Amino acid sequence: MKQQRALLIINPISGTSRKEGLERRVTDRLSEIGIEVFARRTTGSGDATAFACEAVGEGYDMVLAAGGDGTVNETANALCGSRVAFGIIPCGSGNGLARHLNIPVDVRAALEIIAEGRTEVCDCGEVNGHNFFCTFGLGFDATVSHKFAESKRRGKLTYLSNTFKEYLNYKPDEYVISANGQVITDRAFIVAVCNASQYGNNAYIAPQASITDGLLDVTIIHYGNLLSTALVGLDLMSGSIERNMLIHAFRASTLKIERRYEGAVHVDGEPMEMGREISVVCRPSCLKVFTPQADRPIRPLLTPIMSMMNDIGYTIRQLFE
Repeated sequence: MKQQRALLIINPISGTSRKEGLERRVTDRLSEIGIEVFARRTTGSGDATAFACEAVGEGYDMVLAAGGDGTVNETANALCGSRVAFGIIPCGSGNGLARHLNIPVDVRAALEIIAEGRTEVCDCGEVNGHNFFCTFGLGFDATVSHKFAESKRRGKLTYLSNTFKEYLNYKPDEYVISANGQVITDRAFIVAVCNASQYGNNAYIAPQASITDGLLDVTIIHYGNLLSTALVGLDLMSGSIERNMLIHAFRASTLKIERRYEGAVHVDGEPMEMGREISVVCRPSCLKVFTPQADRPIRPLLTPIMSMMNDIGYTIRQLFE
């Protein structure tokens, strides 16, 4: 029987966790089940996509991404439509897709999911030619993503600091959204188009989203006063955002968004610029990814608690390694 081959793509600067010994841990564990591991490290934007494309062309059986949401997005882009399985070893600040799939941030636990070999064929979203696997967003979240990308420090505290500073002075734009034969005009705080349930860090922007249903979950956060809009953040973290009075949520396979000015957007948390007219479509069943269990709607209160416990356990383990 031909030995399976895995390409491990490591982003050495993602997140805040140490990555010393990561290649060895992955190689040792997967060699136990007959998988030969080759590793490459990224040095800049686009490397992960290029490495994964080469792996597909060379007939690798799987590609593993050890990094954050940006590395995951770049790697998954190259694997869409192929038979190559995608494994996520979350090492970023948010880890949105990994958390949606219940993949823990602990490296050893994430490796066990890959070793078990269970895969799910997942959807992705496409916006103006760019693929996203978690969320695409306009408005306040896009502005914060741009500020976070410019920050010298990473991590949750930096993200929260940027969020607070931008919130005090943010001016919402007006959007015209066409979907399901209807047109919505709104001066919105955020327009989020979601394939998965969260941004990352257990911030659930679309708690019932599924990445296997062929639909995108759209969450519009209307602009209220400073207090009412801020309170949406609490519902975001508790997984109960859909019950907030400022929220309008629906599902669609395609939609168009128009705004008054070109400017900031984010694609899986990565900032970029787009024009006034934006087209979004769901691409069903295009990515084969290792998962611990079938994709399903989350249990909003229990899942963040379990994920937080995993995070704490991983942090303690790092201190002793």
